[in-house]
Amino acid sequence: MKALVYNKNSESKIELCERELPQILDPKDAIVEVTLSSICTSDLHIINGQVPRANNNIILGHEFVGKVIETGADVKNLKIGDRVSANCETFCGNCYFCKRGYINNCENGGWELGCRIDGCQAEYIRVPYADMGLTKIPDNVTDKNALFVGDILSSGYFGAEMCEIKQGDTIAVIGSGPVGMCSMICARLMGAEKIIAIDVNENRLNIAKQQNLADFYLNPNNSDIETEVKKLTHNRGADGVIEAAGCSPHGATYSQQPQSQQQQGTFELAWKIARPNAIVGIVAMYEENQILPLPQMYGKNLTFKTGGVDAIHCKKLLQLISEGKINTDFIVTQTYPLKDILDAYSYFKNNKDTCLKIAITK
Repeated sequence: MKALVYNKNSESKIELCERELPQILDPKDAIVEVTLSSICTSDLHIINGQVPRANNNIILGHEFVGKVIETGADVKNLKIGDRVSANCETFCGNCYFCKRGYINNCENGGWELGCRIDGCQAEYIRVPYADMGLTKIPDNVTDKNALFVGDILSSGYFGAEMCEIKQGDTIAVIGSGPVGMCSMICARLMGAEKIIAIDVNENRLNIAKQQNLADFYLNPNNSDIETEVKKLTHNRGADGVIEAAGCSPHGATYSQQPQSQQQQGTFELAWKIARPNAIVGIVAMYEENQILPLPQMYGKNLTFKTGGVDAIHCKKLLQLISEGKINTDFIVTQTYPLKDILDAYSYFKNNKDTCLKIAITK
C-alpha cells in the first residue's frame, strides 16, 4: 500500500513509499481502510525533530475517518463495514487515568498513532484498542463532516471545557487557526454570550467572521489587545481565555507585530486579558518554555489549565454534528489525493495565510 513515512535520515524527512498491509497484532485491534485523513501541525513538529518520542520510519498521521475491514477477536462494538471516526489518542479504557477520563495519560497508550506506531497517512491502518479509539459515524454525517472529531474538534472542546463556561460569559480565544475556531464553536455551545477572536492573521480572522464564530475580531497588529478586551468587558477582562496559538515572544508569527508589542507572546497575553479569578485554558503546543511571572499576577487569583487533549467526547460531538449544531467543513481549505501528499505537505507548511487544513483522499 502507499504510505507517507517519516525518515529522519533522509533529506526531505518524509517519503511516499510502498509498505506492507497492516495486520491484527492484538485481539483488541481493528484494521481500517482510510477514506479521508488530514495533515496536522503536530506532523510538522515530528518532521522538524521537535517530538523526541516519535519513532523513525513510522507512517505519519493521526486524524482520519475510514471503514472497518477487519476486527480482532475481542472487539465487541464494531463490525466489518462500519464507518468510523478515529480518536487521536490511543487508550485502553481500564487504567487509572482512563477511568477518570484522562485518556491522554493512558498507561498503555497516549499519542501513539503517527508518532510511536504507524499512522493514517496511508491506505490502511491498524488501530489498537479499537472499541475505545473508533466511533461509529451516524448515517447522515459525511466523512468530511467527521474528519476533525477525534483531534482538532476535540481539542477545541477541551479548551472550552477547561474554562468552565457559564451562561453569559465572555470568552477570549487567542488564535484563529483550526483549533481556535473549534474552540469558538464549542464555547458558543457551552453558553458563552460574547466571544473575542484574536489573531495576527487577518485572513483567518475574516474566515472566522464569515462563519460567525465570534462577536469581536481583534488583530494585535492594529490594536492594543489588553485595552480593547477591557473596553468590551466593563474594564474587567475576559471570564475565560482559551490560548490556541502558542506563539513565543520572538516567534515568527508575532514578530510581525508593531515594535511596542513584539516582546509579548500569546501566553503572556492570555493571562493579561483574563479578569481576576478567571480560568486560562491552554491547548496550544509551545516550542519554547514559557515564563509564569507570579509576582506580576499575584492577587489576580487565576487558574491555569493546560495539557494534551483528553478526547473523550467523540460520540457526543458526532451527535452534535448529526443534529446540525456543529459543522467544521469550512476548515478544509485544500484537498489532495494520497499520491500527491508530498505536495500537500509543502503547501501546508508554506501557505499559512491561505491554508487551514488539508484533506487527503484515497
